[in-house]
Amino acid sequence: MAADLADDCLLAIFAKLETSDHNAFGLTCRRWLAIQNAARTSLTLKPCYNHHSSSIYSSYLPRLLARFPQLHSISFSGCPKLPATALRMLKESSQHLRSLAFHYCTDVSDKALCFLFAGCSRLVSVVLYRSSISDRGLEVLASSCPGLLNLNLSHCAAVSDAGVAALCQNCRQLRVLVITSCSGISGHGLADCSSTLESVEAESCPLTVDGLRAAVSGGGLRYLSIAGLRNWAGGSGSLAVIGGGMAAGLRVLNLRLCRFMGDDAAAAIAEGCPRLEEWNLGLCHEIRLGGWSAMAARCLSLKVLHVNRCRNLCDDGLAALQGGCRRLEVLYIQGCPKVTALAMEAFRLARGAVLVKPEESVYIGPCLDALFKVVTRRGTAIAQAHLTSEF
Repeated sequence: MAADLADDCLLAIFAKLETSDHNAFGLTCRRWLAIQNAARTSLTLKPCYNHHSSSIYSSYLPRLLARFPQLHSISFSGCPKLPATALRMLKESSQHLRSLAFHYCTDVSDKALCFLFAGCSRLVSVVLYRSSISDRGLEVLASSCPGLLNLNLSHCAAVSDAGVAALCQNCRQLRVLVITSCSGISGHGLADCSSTLESVEAESCPLTVDGLRAAVSGGGLRYLSIAGLRNWAGGSGSLAVIGGGMAAGLRVLNLRLCRFMGDDAAAAIAEGCPRLEEWNLGLCHEIRLGGWSAMAARCLSLKVLHVNRCRNLCDDGLAALQGGCRRLEVLYIQGCPKVTALAMEAFRLARGAVLVKPEESVYIGPCLDALFKVVTRRGTAIAQAHLTSEF
């Protein structure tokens, strides 16, 4: 009876099985094993920490690609080198491939990445964490994959604003861009970004004032993280460009460790970003009573606020927050030397519904977890931002 069923019927049956029964399905016969292999859409290769790792990848990777011909998502971690046979097979299966991830693949050359991207026109999600990608590789990726939605370039030392500009010009549907710790990116390449760009993570980047203005110029930004901003040449009010009107839809803003953040910038952002729901101001020492009062009066949508180790948050500033921010749900506060225990107790009594707690190791986005999950027509979940505390 089962032998008379068409392959699509068997695939439908396999999809409805419990996860624990998937392996048993393939043990029935060779045909059912082929159905099980065809149903697999993702593959994650973990790193091999020994001197034979290169030969292991060279031997098994082509076999895995041949066994699972319908892969939509492949993740490499610590891969020493991609053998030529594997590159060729990846290109041959590119009609199905939607997501590629390279974590710590420092030995995969820029030339190999260019060869691969040139044949993978349907990619929507690419992770190149600590890879050897260069501006040339980004140009090839941008021209080959105009439908790209998510790109992670964290710790890619060889990329610059020229590569980011190529992405912005060609990938007009880009939604999530991570450029954390890219020392060659000042933000100018984002000047032509599309209104679809919703999430930019640029922690520890040497952004300029014009570069930050370019990052918000698309008008569609909902998440922005510039924590630990490096070599900032602007004054304490320069961050006011975020509140200049182009980021009015911003929901989550991470300015942790931006010690030069002042009252003027805080007031401008509070007024120019009325939909802000989570704001991290940890270690922003230059915000004083004027800034806290402006936030209390204008941040009407704020649900989560981080004020850890803010040296100039005093009792009066906390009292201002106590009387404003009426939708506040969580206040992360610790290490504020000018806030007395009496002021903290008064805040708790007046705002009993607000959860007051110290900073957590993973903190950003509890109210917007779904925001950074971009789902394609084939149901591929693309990105979710997680930022970790440094202190």
